[in-house]
Amino acid sequence: MLKTLMTSKDFLALTLAHPDGLAKPESMVLGDHTRVEIQDTGILVFEPLNPGNKDIVLSSGVHGNETAPIELCNGLIKRLLNQEIRTSHRVMFLFGNPHAMFNGTRIVDENLNRLFSGEHSRGEGLTNPERHRAKRLEQAVDGFFSAEPSGEPEPRHRIHYDLHTAIRGAKYEKFAIYPYRHGRPYSAEQLRFLDAAGVNCVLFHHEPTTTFSYFSANGYGADAFTIELGKVFPMGQNDMTRFIAMDQMLTDLITGKPLEMPAYNPKRLHLYRVSRSIVKETEDFEFTFANDVENFTSFSKGVVLARDGGQDVVVEESREAIVFPNAKVPIGQRTLLCLVQVDEPDVM
Repeated sequence: MLKTLMTSKDFLALTLAHPDGLAKPESMVLGDHTRVEIQDTGILVFEPLNPGNKDIVLSSGVHGNETAPIELCNGLIKRLLNQEIRTSHRVMFLFGNPHAMFNGTRIVDENLNRLFSGEHSRGEGLTNPERHRAKRLEQAVDGFFSAEPSGEPEPRHRIHYDLHTAIRGAKYEKFAIYPYRHGRPYSAEQLRFLDAAGVNCVLFHHEPTTTFSYFSANGYGADAFTIELGKVFPMGQNDMTRFIAMDQMLTDLITGKPLEMPAYNPKRLHLYRVSRSIVKETEDFEFTFANDVENFTSFSKGVVLARDGGQDVVVEESREAIVFPNAKVPIGQRTLLCLVQVDEPDVM
């Protein structure tokens, strides 16, 4: 597999050619500086022989039709394999859902980004491709973050950016979800990084979830985010010029270049906290707003947002914005997040 990869420099093509998995890991040394390991289909690690103190996970394709982040990461991989750039830190690239990527669909059977932190093995257990893949991705991240490159325990900066695109448009094209911190302050440095990467809207989650970014943040203390980079488009139809800032910041991060970031200024950013999560209770659920209403559209107190089995879902705050409305989720799953704006989050 490594021979094929080094010939094509196209990890996406290799992943799509083997969506069911690879027989065994393979590794090699690139030049005289970086160990490259294919751990499994869609799981690729670059490790400098003398690594810096950062362990960086870049995941994409957790939803198979969210193609722009996949293309962005595949471009970074090509440049690393061609030795156009050289990583200074340990980096793991993950193409999350190879079966859905192969099919060109969001999911195969179930939303992969609701199956982490052990959720894959609860209830019905490991019964579909997404559940098996969530467990495999957890194992990969655990092995990566638990490694001690120098052979001795040392403080390491763990980072996980889980890159997505959204089903519908948004008032702010690029935005990030900051996983619940269990009382820990938010990182001003990370907010500055996002700002420099063109992500000027952040929403702070209010509770534990079963997303991939929360898994890394809660389990390993990583600076982790779910990052939405615009709207879903088919593979090859993305305007990659819209991701120049993100590509540059990720390149500088992994190569160890000084990061050019603006000073922290919450007034530059559009900051929200999740006020509540709306769960679908019945099959008789519908939104009152149109399907093309954008993420972060706000509504005033008393407005009916949805009806669920004859019960109105009403705006409770003076104003609430909405994000990720999806009436087609199964009963018992989140169908909408409601947000309120934040002026001064607790940062350090």
